[in-house]
Amino acid sequence: MNADDIRELSADEREQHRDDIKTELMELRSQAAAGTPPENPGRIRAIKRTLARMKTIEREEEQQA
Repeated sequence: MNADDIRELSADEREQHRDDIKTELMELRSQAAAGTPPENPGRIRAIKRTLARMKTIEREEEQQA
């Protein structure tokens, strides 16, 4: 998900999406810790980047207000 897509979401939608992504990241990390090879190894990195983008955009909006 790119920054433009994140900015188009409302605050509630963004929060819901962030919670879903965090859950997915937790599941992927637990699979990796258990020794199960992930289906898509790059997915963890992509999720972490998306979370960072979301936090950055939320921080920017807080500073503008």
